[in-house]
Amino acid sequence: MEVQTIMVVGAGQMGSGIAQVCAMAGYDVILHDLKEEFIDRGMNIIRKNLQRQIQKGVLTEESIQQILNRIATSTDLQNAQKVDLVIEAAMENMDVKTTLFSQLDKIAPDHTILATNTSSLPITEIAAATNRPEKIIGMHFMNPVPVMKLVEIIRGLATGDEVYAAIHTITEKLNKIPVEVNDFPGFVSNRILMPMINEAVFTLYEGVATKEAIDEVMKLGMNHPMGPLTLADFIGLDTCLYIMETLHEGLGEDKYRPCPLLRKYVKAGWLGRKTGRGFYEYK
Repeated sequence: MEVQTIMVVGAGQMGSGIAQVCAMAGYDVILHDLKEEFIDRGMNIIRKNLQRQIQKGVLTEESIQQILNRIATSTDLQNAQKVDLVIEAAMENMDVKTTLFSQLDKIAPDHTILATNTSSLPITEIAAATNRPEKIIGMHFMNPVPVMKLVEIIRGLATGDEVYAAIHTITEKLNKIPVEVNDFPGFVSNRILMPMINEAVFTLYEGVATKEAIDEVMKLGMNHPMGPLTLADFIGLDTCLYIMETLHEGLGEDKYRPCPLLRKYVKAGWLGRKTGRGFYEYK
């Protein structure tokens, strides 16, 4: 199963990073989103990331131009007719993803693999929205994509062995490390990470310590590169809340109940770095 052209659906932080690493690995890429302004923002993220590689002496201006030349842009989903693999990096919402996969199933060629970058949602349920469940798979990249090595690969109930093998090989070509994970809510990464973040929010909510103290304890005492509340701001508090709700609903245990303070911040629009305020303020 040979893959030459990849469509990335969603030009946000994750989608632009995925498009960048695919182009750097030599694949022809179509970066798709709903509006030109979203595409422009995504391409600017890619250019800034690549420019940093020049400063580090990793890339040259010529090699950057070659990478950018491999990325075409799209606001028409019909362009999925031309691709061998789609990697969806849209909003973390089941209705959005099932609608999108149903559309892609009708547009993309029969051989095309449809992968989702979901961080918590069931692959099997997404696959059920298509007539090709054997070609649906999860590719959960970590943020920031150009830096982080891990990709969780998640089979749905019907995912074919040939499809898994192809995605495993592609992941290695992207200079990433593939790790196979079963189709459970949150997979491995977020099933462990998000309850830790949620517990840090409860620790703040209950007045055990200040946000700065909580983050310092985890950085200095547990050797984490950043504290859990800083990390939550980086991920986005709305994303953290949605994943906790997915865990709570999917696993049915009270230990996954989202902290009321997390809900309050999301309702206030304090979503972290992307809105300028979360647990911390950003200028």
